[in-house]
Amino acid sequence: RVLSNGVQFSRISPDGEEGYPGELKVWVTYTLDGGELIVNYRAQASQATPVNLTNHSYFNLAGQASPNINDHEVTIEADTYLPVDETLIPTGEVAPVQGTAFDLRKPVELGKHLQDFHLNGFDHNFCLKGSKEKHFCARVHHAASGRVLEVYTTQPGVQFYTGNFLDGTLKGKNGAVYPKHSGFCLETQNWPDAVNQFPFQHGIIWRQRNLEDNSRIL
Repeated sequence: RVLSNGVQFSRISPDGEEGYPGELKVWVTYTLDGGELIVNYRAQASQATPVNLTNHSYFNLAGQASPNINDHEVTIEADTYLPVDETLIPTGEVAPVQGTAFDLRKPVELGKHLQDFHLNGFDHNFCLKGSKEKHFCARVHHAASGRVLEVYTTQPGVQFYTGNFLDGTLKGKNGAVYPKHSGFCLETQNWPDAVNQFPFQHGIIWRQRNLEDNSRIL
């Protein structure tokens, strides 16, 4: 559905699809307000069922022709994160970021930071410090262009992904190529696999109860 300043997408997932109980109705609305992109998620289920909605939008503040995001400065408002196994599934531990490569509470230059800690990149959930009210999540700054991106959300987590699996096979507009680390994602979300490992963040939507989350990208 086309709106005056955005667009709304909807889908009905029938009862039993992919093994999940209940019919699930989902609405995702993207709107522009000046320099802000607002993403609103809403869901309603006929039975209790796990729901975790997010998006996977890529950003590169240096522009389309830039080969990587190494010169981006990143800040994420999180004291803890979720370690993962070799398949990138959370292990069940909630680990402090203090003294680790995951301490992004103060700005770090991404390329140098990955090199210093011998990391291939990030693909991890950071456990945000904010409440269920809209709160600051992350900030990315590109000094050369002066561009800044900030994210605010009502969600308890954000998956920070640095394009580790991009390999140049995806083609964009005008033949643009996207190699490894050519873009980043900040996926506001509930904690992944929470229904199995983190009961206090279970992600269950109860019968006939609306789930609504909101994120702003500035």
